[in-house]
Amino acid sequence: MGIFDTIRAVLGTNAETDATREADPEDLFGMSTAYMTMEADLGYDHCGEAALCFSGVDSTRFDDAVETVEAILEAGEIDTGTGFHRHEDDHGYEWFVLEDDDPEDLVTSVHFAADQFIEEGFGSRLLAAVFGFEGSDGPVYWVYSFRRGAYYPFAPDGSNDRNQRIEFKLQSVLDGELGLEDDESYWYPLWPDAPGDHPWE
Repeated sequence: MGIFDTIRAVLGTNAETDATREADPEDLFGMSTAYMTMEADLGYDHCGEAALCFSGVDSTRFDDAVETVEAILEAGEIDTGTGFHRHEDDHGYEWFVLEDDDPEDLVTSVHFAADQFIEEGFGSRLLAAVFGFEGSDGPVYWVYSFRRGAYYPFAPDGSNDRNQRIEFKLQSVLDGELGLEDDESYWYPLWPDAPGDHPWE
């Protein structure tokens, strides 16, 4: 995954001192209605995947917490058919990548995973939840920054550019439905390795 240059500043430790509000996993449920708005008002379909990004720590207790999250996701796979796999990118960040045709199940699974990290005492290791959409002009994403407690849009244009016109359109339509990041300097991109790839690939 070609993650952006200053991810540690926006999703890492520096963002803690710049936080606008405390992150709340309940914010993730806002994506349930946002999926419908994205389709009905903007013509974007969900891509069938979402992902939770976190930073690991060399700790047996943390390893146990991750195993607990995996057990929850495995139970969800049986109940809802939401598949998942764990992935570590080239920068050492870890991902739980979820796959499901039902966006409600994706939101619920991401929430359960994030909430369990917090219950286990590792909420500070959560970086972002990323929800993908596809439209006629390519993929777009809503990113929830746990360190900022807010969503922001990301519309990659190729592998190293972004379509700000689309991002501002997403902002204008979803403002009020999602808790958005007001400071656009924190709308950092998560570059895919290649055009058309997802940030978690």
